Amino acid sequence: MHAICFSLTDFIHDGTILRHLHRDGKARILSGMKRMWVVAILFLAFCGVADSAYIAQNEINGTPLLCDIQGISGCNIVANSQYAYLFDIPLAEYGVLFYGIIFVLAALELILFDRLLRRVLQGMSIVGVLASLYFTFLQGFVIGAFCIYCVASAIIALLILVFASRIEPLRKVALQQPP
Repeated sequence: MHAICFSLTDFIHDGTILRHLHRDGKARILSGMKRMWVVAILFLAFCGVADSAYIAQNEINGTPLLCDIQGISGCNIVANSQYAYLFDIPLAEYGVLFYGIIFVLAALELILFDRLLRRVLQGMSIVGVLASLYFTFLQGFVIGAFCIYCVASAIIALLILVFASRIEPLRKVALQQPP
């Protein structure tokens, strides 16, 4: 174990020590911020699983969805439409799978902190947003009714994409060194 001691003159005479400490401190702060975004994604993925599982459970049981929030009461119209299934599987079950995968990827990211995991998380979240946009379009322009649970899922997917892009920016910005 090495003891490291710096005097005030070390900082004044050796600018590299000051910059090195500054970079390390900034790296620790950025790492903490990235982990905060991952935790937020974990929370959102859990909410997405709960949302999708509620719809899927009601579909399996054949019970109507409870929804009448601010006049949006088209959940059962949307859930009973022909567009609520893909390959004879309810879309809500795909939602449970999607958000479950996002949850696992985010949990692994907390442990491993790997760039490939971040990229896969971003790719999955893009797929989720695109699917949500398509299904929201169907609700508004084809079915003519909105499901509050589906809208909530679309918002969750969008927030996951925003947070995933905060973890690993798609494009690197060059850091400028002070003169």
